[in-house]
Amino acid sequence: MASIQKREGKKRTTYQYTISHKSLDFPLRKGGFRTSGEAKAAAAEIEVQLNKGIIPFLKPAPFDEYFDSWVKLYKNDLKTATLKHYKYTYDRIKEYFSNTSLQDITTVDYQMFLNQLGSGRSKETVEKVHGHVRACVLDAVDEQIIPRDFTRKGKLKFTVLPKENSEKHLNYHDSILLLNELKKRLKKDLGYYLLLLGLATGLRFEELVGLTFSDFDFTKNTINIDKTWGYNNRMASGFGETKNKQSIRKVKLDQMTMDLFKNLFDTIPDNVNHLIFYNQKSKYKVISNEHANKLLKEVLLDLKIRPLITMHGLRHTHGSILLYKKSSVQYVSERLGHQDIETTLKRYAHLLEESREEYNQLAINIFTEMYD
Repeated sequence: MASIQKREGKKRTTYQYTISHKSLDFPLRKGGFRTSGEAKAAAAEIEVQLNKGIIPFLKPAPFDEYFDSWVKLYKNDLKTATLKHYKYTYDRIKEYFSNTSLQDITTVDYQMFLNQLGSGRSKETVEKVHGHVRACVLDAVDEQIIPRDFTRKGKLKFTVLPKENSEKHLNYHDSILLLNELKKRLKKDLGYYLLLLGLATGLRFEELVGLTFSDFDFTKNTINIDKTWGYNNRMASGFGETKNKQSIRKVKLDQMTMDLFKNLFDTIPDNVNHLIFYNQKSKYKVISNEHANKLLKEVLLDLKIRPLITMHGLRHTHGSILLYKKSSVQYVSERLGHQDIETTLKRYAHLLEESREEYNQLAINIFTEMYD
């Protein structure tokens, strides 16, 4: 049974509830409520839990501390780059909620957090932080630390609009121009080989710079992808694991690209890690992402091609070309090393939508031809 007590303070009046229950060895008390109604509502929630046999966790659990412990417990096997995303979320939680306990955060409080988070940030960033927080809070609910998921009704706000899909890759015609121009420039800089291979394979940058001489099979015209290379301070140095197990794969290449690299291997020296895109002067011992993007921008400007995509845009261009030429989504997903086909569908939904009318006509033609 709950009772409400009024507490007169020097600066303001607050209310406290006291609950006695057969499942408790001592009364539960909590104060600081602004009104008697708030205290009654909070007490009612606790009584519902007690009647269900749930003993509430009333010890304050600071949100930032709980999130930090949760990451260390459940996410300790993640790669350094991914853990940095969780560190970013932790910093935002600590920045906004400070020492606020999980038990004191309401749906309104969380929505205000999302609103502030979205100011000056992209949809992708807000979605990622919200996803981290929600997973953590759901576990807190399971552990009976808090009675309900205060993130459930959260509406994402953001002010930095994502780039249109058309801005992230080149069309088929411009891709032909780029590929042939890169071929002409190969002798000028090893970086042009990197760009050409990125366009021809769709590999992630860390996969490209992690390639070694032995990864090329010139008999079967394949390259083996089973490792990455740390090319910035967000990654562990040296060789590392692929993004996911689906990223371990063999990619078939055309004869022209394989011949170009076979000739390259006859002209460049080996190094201690047998890296193809080795750069002794670089801090990370490989061609930097910045240098590759600089070369790519120069080529695109010379060819008067828009948009000015980055290295990662070459990966999207590769996938877009395959889908444009009617490769199956399943094949593109496997070739790019996506974790699942849903990732591919989400990334290239715009291209699939563009082909819908063509597929509609194909279906109509097929069944028209089937009638006598």
